[in-house]
Amino acid sequence: MSDRLQFPPGFVWGTATAAYQIEGSVHADGRLPSIWDVFCQQPGRIANGDTGAVACDHYQRMPADLDLMASLGLPAYRFSVSWPRVIPGGAGPVNQAGLDFYARLVDGLLARGIRPQLTLYHWDLPQSLQNLGGWTSRETVDRFVEFAVAVGTALGDRVPGITTFNEPFCSAFLGYASGIHAPGETDRGAALTAAHHLNLAHGRAIRALRGLTGAELSTTLNVAQVIPASSSEADQAAAEHVDRIANRIFLDPVLRGCYPPELLTETKHLTDWAFINDGDLAEIHAPIDALGVNYYNPSLIAAATDELRRQVTGRWQNDPERSEPGPSEWPGTDLAFSLPMPPPHTGMGWPIRPESFTDLLLRLSRDYPEIPLYVTENGASFPDTVEADGSVHDTARIDYLQGHLAAVHAAIAAGADVRGYYLWSFLDNFEWAWGYDKRFGMVHVDYSDQQRRVKDSGRWYAEVIRHNGLAAAEAQLVR
Repeated sequence: MSDRLQFPPGFVWGTATAAYQIEGSVHADGRLPSIWDVFCQQPGRIANGDTGAVACDHYQRMPADLDLMASLGLPAYRFSVSWPRVIPGGAGPVNQAGLDFYARLVDGLLARGIRPQLTLYHWDLPQSLQNLGGWTSRETVDRFVEFAVAVGTALGDRVPGITTFNEPFCSAFLGYASGIHAPGETDRGAALTAAHHLNLAHGRAIRALRGLTGAELSTTLNVAQVIPASSSEADQAAAEHVDRIANRIFLDPVLRGCYPPELLTETKHLTDWAFINDGDLAEIHAPIDALGVNYYNPSLIAAATDELRRQVTGRWQNDPERSEPGPSEWPGTDLAFSLPMPPPHTGMGWPIRPESFTDLLLRLSRDYPEIPLYVTENGASFPDTVEADGSVHDTARIDYLQGHLAAVHAAIAAGADVRGYYLWSFLDNFEWAWGYDKRFGMVHVDYSDQQRRVKDSGRWYAEVIRHNGLAAAEAQLVR
């Protein structure tokens, strides 16, 4: 019996970041504001009033960061392109200085033997387009395709993979329904409109990119692993509803060319879906080469009841920051609630259930067997302490990663076509509404002087990569 969980030959190992979370230099070289620049300026939106104005200063420190990646032996790097750097007004001419930054980034990765995996959109919509309706407007679809073509034309000859969107669920439902992400709107009907337009922008961009590049084309979804809170008919139905509004609203049109019929019926009190035009679904159903899967934790789902609503109302009234554990409405719907799960939890309060990751990957392989999968984000935030000698002993993060890599291995062994894994994240960074309070990085960032320190998890991950696997004795699933 082998004492090591070996991954298949050619398995892609990497790490990931997003432009607004690390780059800083928000006014440099012609860049104009994104929705996150504006959102961060609104009082109470971001913890501690933090912004991405400086972040990890990666825009200025990019060569040194690439050297650090190379020193750790990272074979692949997933990054995103800032739309307001490349086309600052959202429409109009390309800003060559902004595009040149990403050309230097790609060339620098290739020179160091690191595979570039390019994501076109990781939430930083140009504010000028939000002023015209953002993702609730079909005009944004056309502007995104223009942006995709500009990037594909410039970089498509030397990036092996291009992803259209990162987590469109968050853009649609956290941005337009719950309002906890930019642009901060709270209209469930608008969120459904945004979801459709994100799907349409994806499909049109895929078709445009096919003529420009031989890169592997994909999208990345934060597919929710939904667990009913009980065996009751109501909770089972609520979980199925959340699966439709969180997962199948993106999976089915992209991979099947249709929306779940039940979703159209159960959301008719929110919208009449008149924003779907003839031919839209055929455009969305453009063939892709792979599906990116982001996973952190499962969700426990219960049917909406008056009692759950009272609990939420009381919690919010007593705790304006909404930090106390308790039920919360699922973003985008008033028919289901997410319930807290017992420990263990990450520093975000998210339950640690690696076995649910195996279940999710097998579900995707069962329901959509034709599409290869990449784990494009997986990781954990925990409080980190820098010791006197500069070391960061983040054993909790290593335990989390061990369990989740074992879960991926178990899915592959059971037949899932998983071809790669990208650890989130390379650097500690601006963690959206949480500001700089939460750290996910394999590399610690001191925001006072931008010093980078490789954590124990970073060195551990480098060994996993070197061996294309991990010791079986270290990889027990946390249950």
